[in-house]
Amino acid sequence: MTETFRMIELEIPRLRRYARYLVRDRDRADDIVQETLVRAVDKIHTWQPGTNLRAWLIVILRNTFINEVRRSNRAPTAPALPQDHPAFAVAASQVSHIAFLDLQSAFERLTDEHREILLLVVVEGLKYEEAAVVLNLPIGTIRSRLSRARETLRNLLDGGQERSAGAL
Repeated sequence: MTETFRMIELEIPRLRRYARYLVRDRDRADDIVQETLVRAVDKIHTWQPGTNLRAWLIVILRNTFINEVRRSNRAPTAPALPQDHPAFAVAASQVSHIAFLDLQSAFERLTDEHREILLLVVVEGLKYEEAAVVLNLPIGTIRSRLSRARETLRNLLDGGQERSAGAL
């Protein structure tokens, strides 16, 4: 059991990254990760050794997030700061930093579905089958969504315009 908890501990940075993507707020993301870990420890008997622990934890995290969204829809929320707010200003002094800002801007212009699939498969390294389980989608949908996300991101980075959803 101690080994399993150590494996869970090693997944915390990835869980935090995914939670930050979902909520775009460091403190809320940490709260969701904490709740995910509590649920994972409570339900550790349902995880089958030999299966992908990361995918299992991401499913728990995603369900925790969905539950939080449902609860928060009943409560008023504070307005978000606009992206051009002075608090976000960072002087770009290196070419790689400018390239990163271009990538970040293009990534933010993607649909939520495209951002999520890129994060799970490309950044987190989940296999298509694992991403299908996490998102509760058919594997064919995962493959086509990932292909469209990559193509749209390339077009945005090349200065092209994002195609409309109807053209996809």
